[in-house]
Amino acid sequence: MNKDSKIFNLGRHLLAEYYECNANILNNVQLIEDVMTEAAVRCGATVVQKNFHHFSPYGVSGVVIIAESHLTIHTWPEYGYASVDLFTRGDSCNPHVAYEYLQEKLASGSALFSELKRGLIHEDTKGQPSPDQLIQAPFVVSMQQQTFGPKAAAKPGAVKKSEKMKAGKALTSSAGKEAR
Repeated sequence: MNKDSKIFNLGRHLLAEYYECNANILNNVQLIEDVMTEAAVRCGATVVQKNFHHFSPYGVSGVVIIAESHLTIHTWPEYGYASVDLFTRGDSCNPHVAYEYLQEKLASGSALFSELKRGLIHEDTKGQPSPDQLIQAPFVVSMQQQTFGPKAAAKPGAVKKSEKMKAGKALTSSAGKEAR
């Protein structure tokens, strides 16, 4: 491998965490399906199939299969928490748009994500890459971001604007406590 080679990625994978969400929204399987489907459409993806399930006594899990990969969600209404994967390939859709839309529609007080660059390939690859053209690491964490919604902004010491963090650094609130 030429150390001067440039690399590109085949996909982007946002691992998103939504906190302080509305429990009634998180427990409504039809609403979660509608919101996840609209998030896919808004980010520019092509919806292929969807499957959502409501657990007893509460919680929803679901997937929206898109031509560009998938969006998944798992909710814990009892904790006001949702875990979401937004995995897209190519440049035709932007998972950041889906992330922001979901934060609004889940009524999340705070949210954060890590972005992984998936399928790292040398730029000189022609057609199907050979194993020696793949980068050894399966992915690279390129960004972590924490955002606070309107509920968090009303709290003393809350940070309103987005904070971009380098990989490996803990996200901290203005009070200095580690955020999840």
